Amino acid sequence: MAGQVVISAVAGAGFQMIFGDFIEVVLEALKNNSQFKPSLKRLADMLEEMAPNIKRIESFNRELDQPKQLEGLKGLVKKGNDLVSKCSKIHKYNYYKRPLYNKKLLKLGKDIRDHITRLQLQGIADTKEILLTQNSTLVAVKGVSSGVSLLNDQIGKLSMTLSNGGRVDSSKSYSNTILAGVCSPPLLKVDPVGLEIPLSDLRIKLLNDETSQHIVLSAPGGCGKTTLATALCQHGDVKGTHLLLETFFFSDSSDKFKSNIFFVNVPKLRNLMVIVKMIFQHKEFELPDFRSEEDAANHLERLFQQIGPDPILLVLDDVWPGSKSILDKLKFRIENYKILVTSRYEFPSFGSTYKLKTLNLADAMTLFQKFAFPLDQQSYAPDQEILEEMVKWCRGFPLVISVVGKSLCRKSAAEWRKRHRECSKPASILSDNEILDCLQSSVEAFNDDVVAKECFMDLGSFPEDERIPATTLIDMWAELYNLDEDNAIANLHELSDRNLIEVVVTRKDANEDDGSYNEHFVTQHDLLRELAIRGSNSGNIEHRKRLLLEIIENKIPEWLMEQDQLSIRAKLLSISTDEKFSSSWSTMQAPEVEVLLLNFRTEKYSLPEFMERMNKLKVLALHNYGFVPAELSNFPLLGSLSNLKRIRLEKVSIPSLFLTSMKWRKLEKMALVMCNIDQAFTKSTNKISDAFPKLVDLTIDYCNDLEELPTGFCDLVLLRKLSITNCHKLLALPEDMGNLLDLEVLRLNSCIELTGLPGTIGRLHKLQILDLSECLSVTELPEQIGQLHDLRKLYMIECSSCELPSSVENLVRLKEVIGDQETAMSWNRFKPCLPSLTIKVHKENNLNWLG
Repeated sequence: MAGQVVISAVAGAGFQMIFGDFIEVVLEALKNNSQFKPSLKRLADMLEEMAPNIKRIESFNRELDQPKQLEGLKGLVKKGNDLVSKCSKIHKYNYYKRPLYNKKLLKLGKDIRDHITRLQLQGIADTKEILLTQNSTLVAVKGVSSGVSLLNDQIGKLSMTLSNGGRVDSSKSYSNTILAGVCSPPLLKVDPVGLEIPLSDLRIKLLNDETSQHIVLSAPGGCGKTTLATALCQHGDVKGTHLLLETFFFSDSSDKFKSNIFFVNVPKLRNLMVIVKMIFQHKEFELPDFRSEEDAANHLERLFQQIGPDPILLVLDDVWPGSKSILDKLKFRIENYKILVTSRYEFPSFGSTYKLKTLNLADAMTLFQKFAFPLDQQSYAPDQEILEEMVKWCRGFPLVISVVGKSLCRKSAAEWRKRHRECSKPASILSDNEILDCLQSSVEAFNDDVVAKECFMDLGSFPEDERIPATTLIDMWAELYNLDEDNAIANLHELSDRNLIEVVVTRKDANEDDGSYNEHFVTQHDLLRELAIRGSNSGNIEHRKRLLLEIIENKIPEWLMEQDQLSIRAKLLSISTDEKFSSSWSTMQAPEVEVLLLNFRTEKYSLPEFMERMNKLKVLALHNYGFVPAELSNFPLLGSLSNLKRIRLEKVSIPSLFLTSMKWRKLEKMALVMCNIDQAFTKSTNKISDAFPKLVDLTIDYCNDLEELPTGFCDLVLLRKLSITNCHKLLALPEDMGNLLDLEVLRLNSCIELTGLPGTIGRLHKLQILDLSECLSVTELPEQIGQLHDLRKLYMIECSSCELPSSVENLVRLKEVIGDQETAMSWNRFKPCLPSLTIKVHKENNLNWLG
């Protein structure tokens, strides 16, 4: 009823009409969309509160013929209208979008409220009223007009500030870059040396050649196809962005394809329906339930017809020969629709082929020296003849150049001479196997570091073109090679330093000194993955160190079908299956397995029964790469894993028996990521401490149905690290939080509905790191916060509305506060009492890396 009154009150011309429509949209969404209810309720309340002043100012503007003071807010409200409408379309299973859009709604309300307070909207309305009554006296009008001119200027600045529509800028969503468009073009991370001419050629084909609707960019693996395609998508003429390519030949920016660039990886295990679902998810449409690949193609064609009339560019990266049928089904008769394919194969019947050549010697030398002799490091430099021979040995392949160059960085003269002697093959165009041989030499250059070499081999255990959670690798390596976590992390960086992997951090303020790698992911070039797999698959199956199974469409490997009760000695077992897998497992004996990786994509997944006999299993990771949380069957099998120490469950629905029947006496570390956990946590009558008596490290991330922690949660008295992040429905922490006396790290970032911290937090005398960034609903810290005498680091980014109690001056060991500008100002007044404190202002950067 209140909303209806407001709507009628503001109904009228101009901004009032727009504002009224906005309130109506918000109220309608509030009624029909429970997943955004708290955020929409706050927004509706705030809009109702400001409605009377909006009406008065609009009225005075008309009477006085003054410039419209609310023109900037008009743009904000219009775009806010679009934001609320988008929220209504978010599918209930779209775990990537829901937390981000909740944040956007909260940020929208916060921005409007803050600006209104700052500009004293009521005062502006009153001043306008004075102007109206004194209109008969020109002097008086001029006097008052000069008095409000400053406010006019401020509103002009406000208009510019609000021109983004109140939406959370992607550069501010540092903790949610994982939510970035799943088909956005990736960022160009390297200088594309030697690609100027191919870039120019492809640009002409895309922008000026109407006959080139389907283009195949073909070259052997490691030639730079993906880098070139990425550079093309980032070019100003294509997308309107200017990165490293500003210095190339094109300064005009026609921005032809705008936001209609879709960059999709097409590995062996990816079918057409998955590709189409990714594009629908990217465009924030509800995912259709496709009956077949033809049905999926029809849906996509209709989508592309709807999102016009702007031109559309579909980039299909790293397409394999078996995916030819996918290419044919994606040919649509749509004007200004183009497809760019990158592949080692040519697909002559699909479209015109552009063959990318390897680098010439000059460009190869330039690129090699970038990696072998970085400007900020001292390295031995061989004579020019040796250097040229080394570069020629790489045959102009950018991947080989980067890996070999990195492997020689900071190496001694003896190491250079040794590698030079290996360069005995005559220069020629390499086959894939010969490229792998070249890359293998850099892996062998680990010398006596056997563990690092084995860690590299383990990377073949994950599906192609999927990001690998760094924490999974750390857990694997810690148990397989008897390492502490710091040494496991050191191997991660060693591989990165040699360009054998790329470590991507999804949160800008993530500090590796804190020991948290939840925001770190690993990607790897497909040739390097092939190299790791080749090494792992050598020797008899029964005697391999790691066994890698890839099952496509229920086609079980022949060697597994032929042998009954096959017994293997591998310590690492990885099984990857696609969307069509029916969970029909063969019998296998794997008594020596210590690490089990199950990579799958189905909505229903049955755990293999042979797990029950894995008595030495220490690490279990279930990675669901599908779109919705999977229902697990055979879940009680996990209860038999008596030696399990680390477990990661990703995008699965965890049943209530998770706590009722599980007795993991040795489990120390658990991560639940993008899981449905409400049934497990709130429907169980058993205490969580009974199931996990030795748990010391718990991560709960993007579990969007988590509203409260289970009964007895704070009986996990051995916990040292607790990370509950991106859980946007979590309202409060248990009052007995102070029972976690051993807690050293507490991360709560992006729990946007969390309203505060319990006072008992002051009893956590061992707490060293506290992360409250983007806890937008926390308006004050408890007085007891000053009792955290061992607190060293505090994250408070996007916490400008959070008031600080005077007791924070007792945090004498606090060394760093990381926050935004407003938070820094709040802490500055306590600086005299905290001489060791450094206040760091978070720099906002665009980290939309996940395209």
